[in-house]
Amino acid sequence: MEFTKIPGIDMPVSRVGLGTWAIGGTFWGGSDEADSIKTILKALDSGVNLIDTAPIYGYGFSEEVVGKAIRMHGSRDKVVLATKAGLQWQDGKIRRNASPDRLRQELEDSLKRLRVNMIDLYQVHWPDHGTPLEETAEIMLNFQEEGKVRAIGVSNFSPAEMACFNAVASIQTVQPPYNLFEREMEKDILPWCQTAGVTILGYSALCRGLLSGRVGLGTEFHEGDVRQVDPKFQPPRMNRYLAAVSELDTLAREKFGKRVVHLALRFILDRLKDGVALWGARKPEQLTPLEACFGWVLNPASMDEIDRILKENIPDPIGVDFLSPPE
Repeated sequence: MEFTKIPGIDMPVSRVGLGTWAIGGTFWGGSDEADSIKTILKALDSGVNLIDTAPIYGYGFSEEVVGKAIRMHGSRDKVVLATKAGLQWQDGKIRRNASPDRLRQELEDSLKRLRVNMIDLYQVHWPDHGTPLEETAEIMLNFQEEGKVRAIGVSNFSPAEMACFNAVASIQTVQPPYNLFEREMEKDILPWCQTAGVTILGYSALCRGLLSGRVGLGTEFHEGDVRQVDPKFQPPRMNRYLAAVSELDTLAREKFGKRVVHLALRFILDRLKDGVALWGARKPEQLTPLEACFGWVLNPASMDEIDRILKENIPDPIGVDFLSPPE
C-alpha cells in the first residue's frame, strides 16, 4: 500500500480508499450486509485505512454497515473515516440541501449510525446553490472547532466554488469523479488543487465496473442499478468503451504483465501523485486485484499510449451529469 498525508488527520492515509456507495444498495440493485462487512474487513486487512461513505448511500444503511464493520475489526483508531452531507431525501426523491440546520442534523445522525464521536473527514456531497456557500463553509468550520470533525472536504465542486468555500473554511480534500474514462477534472480541478495544496480523492476509480475487465455487452444489471441509465453502458456508445478496455488490457499485459483493472488504478495513482483513488466494492473478491497495483509505475511512453487509445476509441467522452441531484 502507498500512503499520503491529509492536513488535520494525524495518521498516514492509504492512497486507495474503499468507496461504499454500492454497499448502500440504492442505485446498485441491492446489497448483502454480510458480504458488505466482509468486504470492509478485507479492505482493512489489506492495508486500506480510508473508508468513504455517505448518508445517501442506502439512506443510512451504508454508514450503519461501516460502523458495524469497524467495531468488529476493533480498529477505530487506525481507520480514517470519511462521510458526507448536503443531500436530503424524502419518498425516494433526492435534492441538495446544505443549509446549516440540515448539516447539523446530518452530522448528528451520521455520528449515531457510525457509532463514533468524531468524523475524520467530513465532506459536502454536492454544492447547494440554494444556500450561500459561505454559510455552508461556516457551519462546517464550526463542526471542526467543536471537535466533531478533523478535516473538511467537498465533493463535485468547481474551482470557483472551492475558492469561495475556502475563503471561509480551509478545504483539505475534494472528491471529483476520476478514472481513465472520466478525466474532465484534469482541466481545472487538478491544477487548482495543486496550487492550493488540496488532496484529491478521485471517485469511481473503475468507472462503475467498466474498467474491471468483467463487463461485456451481454452483462445484465439488476433493477435499480445506476448502470441502466449510465450513458456509457448503453449501445452504441458502450461498444466504443469496451473497445478501449480491450486495447488497454492488451497494453497492460504486454508492457507490465498486468490487466486493465490494475492499469486503471495505477493510472490514477501516478497522475494524482499524492492523491487517493476510491475503489468501490461490495464483495470481498472485488478487492483481490489491489495487491497487484503497487510496486510499479506507468512510464511516459505508456501514458502517451493510453492517451492514444482513449482518443481513438472515445473521441467524445462524457462525464457524470446523469448523477447530479436536483437543486
